[in-house]
Amino acid sequence: MSIHNVRLEVMQFLEKKVNGFVDDFLIPVEKIWQPSDLLPNSEGENFFEEVRELREIAKDLPYDFWVTLVGDTITEEALPTYESWLMDVEGVDQMQPNAWSKWVRQWTAEENRHGDLLNKYLYLSGRVNMKEIEMTTQHLIADGFDIGTGRDPYKNFVYTSFQELATYVSHNRVSQLAKKHGDGKLAKICKLIAGDEMRHHMAYSEFVTQIFKVDPSEMMLAFAYMMKQKIVMPAHFLRESGQTISSAFENFSDSAQRIGVYTAADYVDILQKLNDKWEIDKVTNLTDEAEKARDFLMKLPARMTRISERLVIPQESYIFKWVNPARI
Repeated sequence: MSIHNVRLEVMQFLEKKVNGFVDDFLIPVEKIWQPSDLLPNSEGENFFEEVRELREIAKDLPYDFWVTLVGDTITEEALPTYESWLMDVEGVDQMQPNAWSKWVRQWTAEENRHGDLLNKYLYLSGRVNMKEIEMTTQHLIADGFDIGTGRDPYKNFVYTSFQELATYVSHNRVSQLAKKHGDGKLAKICKLIAGDEMRHHMAYSEFVTQIFKVDPSEMMLAFAYMMKQKIVMPAHFLRESGQTISSAFENFSDSAQRIGVYTAADYVDILQKLNDKWEIDKVTNLTDEAEKARDFLMKLPARMTRISERLVIPQESYIFKWVNPARI
């Protein structure tokens, strides 16, 4: 049987569990928070007063913080790219909707709230150039991305397991920094978004756990493949208006590293967490090739730690069109 057919067979085998995953890891629409719960009430008599308070507190947040928050927002706003990619994964059927397509749609519906909320916060803050942000978002959706997974569900679930945890780390750190700078409202916003990302990470990592049980060698090879390629961030084609795809993502990443929101050490830590979560040291019945892949994965965190310790992050901030330093 071809690898393609085995992947499809495993996805069909696991499909009967997916409705349970929806119940375990997603929250019904009527029970989950909505962006309007966390923003000034536009129907209320105190709306303008609440907006003025939000804008006043926002004045104390530093430049690299704003760049990081804007980059996180744009990443969340590019959700159409991520849904369209996942709907094309082997075993996800949107022509004859199955449990996997139900999962992707309901996951997307939860994620969609993040961009809505952060976008409205940025707009009300008055500290950023919304038109430039909107153009960058449109470019990012139009340009798409290539995360190196193809239609392979195993590789895609490794990617989403890693990326959801990375997004949790980023939003959680932004929440901590916002609180440190006295913006309790933004701290709560980012903490709630981080909570969603952790739930989603737990779901996707559980998908991988289940695949390891029925197809351990191929799952191990897919995991090793993704880590050899390196996990690229969803916004890796980030660009500003008037630019071709350039180093904008690298400059955004430098801002995040300077303030400790998401660093090379975090990347290594996430890899180690996935090794531990999936207990790859205990997986049995592996082929010789998969054993070599496991050995690579076990040694990789230490190797990457040594590399990350040698990285030098520029101390001078790149000036984005999104944020005018004169206004910060």
